[in-house]
Amino acid sequence: MANEPLKGKRYVQVKEFKTKRDWAQFVKRIADEWYPKAKKIKLVMDNFKTHDASAFYKTFEPQEAKRLWDRFEFIFTPKHGSWLNMAEIEFHVLNGQCLNKHLSTIKKIKEEVDAWQTNRNNKNKKINWQFTNKEARIKLKRLYPSIHA
Repeated sequence: MANEPLKGKRYVQVKEFKTKRDWAQFVKRIADEWYPKAKKIKLVMDNFKTHDASAFYKTFEPQEAKRLWDRFEFIFTPKHGSWLNMAEIEFHVLNGQCLNKHLSTIKKIKEEVDAWQTNRNNKNKKINWQFTNKEARIKLKRLYPSIHA
């Protein structure tokens, strides 16, 4: 899932597995289909093992891999800080509104998720993020390195 919280847009892709190839192809869609005119795309995400440059080089030719990697500024949430990732908030909403029932096939899951995404995007449901830098520095103090003279 990717989302643009200030515009109330989200992009969900259902796959059987979370492979490097799947991630690289999804990021390519972000760059080429959804934000083709953006010079630089900031993407905040967790530190999942598939989220690295090697995914592009395993999936695409070197020139294409470099082009895609250069289009993004990747910002990784700290370990144990996935709650800082707004896509995680959207996953929580998706689970509560769509995936909280038995769905017997991946086809059915895709249909339900596509309908949820369309509905949510049409309503321009934005995330009202109220966590400030000051609050982050206090709450995440243990994650920041400290220098002792």
